[in-house]
Order: sequence, then structure tokens, then C-alpha cells
Amino acid sequence: MKPLILLTNDDGYRAGGIKALTKVARQLGDVLVVAPVDGQSGMSHAMTVKVPLRIEKRTEEEGLTIYTCNGTPTDCVKIALDRLLDRQPSLLLAGVNHGSNSSSSVLYSGTMAAAMEGCMCKLPAIGFSLLDHTPTADFDPYLNIIRDITKTILANGLRTGTCLNVNIPKISPADIKGIRICRQAKGYWKEEFERHVDPAQREYFWLTGDFCNEEPNAEDTDEWALRHNYISMVPVQIDMTCYQSIPNLKKLFKST
Repeated sequence: MKPLILLTNDDGYRAGGIKALTKVARQLGDVLVVAPVDGQSGMSHAMTVKVPLRIEKRTEEEGLTIYTCNGTPTDCVKIALDRLLDRQPSLLLAGVNHGSNSSSSVLYSGTMAAAMEGCMCKLPAIGFSLLDHTPTADFDPYLNIIRDITKTILANGLRTGTCLNVNIPKISPADIKGIRICRQAKGYWKEEFERHVDPAQREYFWLTGDFCNEEPNAEDTDEWALRHNYISMVPVQIDMTCYQSIPNLKKLFKST
């Protein structure tokens, strides 16, 4: 029996990134796609609780079934596992995201939230991103890279409780120097809210901002790797406990 691969994303089922990921996954197993009807970027690990979830089958053919869901990427994973699958997937793939999910962006990313949801369900999971935000981004040059990474994890698995955050620089594959296993760079988004006024003289705001890398010269980070033409691969864990802080907090609060 072929392995079963579950796919989702946060850019919506029409996005070029998930179409590219579907091409790759079909070479490696049977594929179920459950993706948002519309873009859900920046939704992080949000779940829908105030409106009903609806799913619609869009495609069914040998080795491929595609559903859409009116919820978030996390909703897509949850409903797929609970209602749409008759067996446990061998792998969950999220993406390919249009734009970077490196550094602290992992906390906002719907793509990586979907990978983390799979991780919590004890599925090996990978979130893929290409550093190209445009809707017309060309993913085809990177299909072999994505396939090789996917094939390796499909064959070897991942540590339980861990998924991968893979970011690919927007350069010719011939110029990519390789894969660097690295850590998440310390950084933050400095947000600005641009004020506008609509024709009815009501003000509204658009979120803009710039990423601030707090350690641009640290060679073991994802930001450094991407800036120097490497694919960054960061293992991400669902356990967010800061173990280094436990001893001092025990002293402060006389914990036992």
C-alpha cells in the first residue's frame, strides 16, 4: 500500500504553492489535500469555534482527493484526521508558503501551525516556504529539492513532538549552496499601522512593518542561512517550556 500524505496550507487551495506540493506528494504516495477556501495567512494556530465548518470535495481521482474547508489551516488538519481519513497518514506537508516563515514568523504562520498540529497528532510534518510573496511565484524550479526532503523524512520519520520548518531562498537552484540545519534567529516584527480614511470619512488601518534581526551575524540561524543562499531547516518542537528558567523560578516561588 502506498503511503498516505496529508496536505494543507494557509494561502488557500488555489495557491501555486500547494499545487506544487501536490505534484511532489503524488510522486511519493496517495494524497489528500484539505486546504482553506481563502487565504489564512497570519492565523497562527487559530481554530474556528463560532461558526460551522463546511467542507467541499473539489477533486477525486486515483491517488488524489482535494477538499476545501472554510476554516483555518489548523481546522483543515483537525477535520481531515477526524472525518476524512480512513487510515493514519504517513506524513503531513504544509505549504508551499508564499513568503518566508523564518525566525519569529513561525509564531504567526498558519502554514507552520498546520505542521505543528500534525506534530501534536504524532505525525511527521514539514512546513515548506519559498521566499517569494507574489501570487505568481514559480515553484517548479524547486520541486526536486522539496521532493528530496520529503522523501527523506517519509523514509526516516522525525522525533515525536518535532516538525520541520523549511525555508527556500528565491534564487536559482543551481546557486543554492545546500541545506543548513539551524536554529530560529532572534528577531521581531516592528509593526506599523498605516492610517487611511474611507469615502465616508471613517478611519481604517493597514498593518505594515519590517523584520528586525537581532543577531544578523550569528551563522547558526535560519536568517543567516537564507541570506547566504542556503536552505534553512529548523526543527520545531511543540514543547515550549523554557527549561533553563525552572531552577530560578523554583527558588523565587519556593516550588518543590
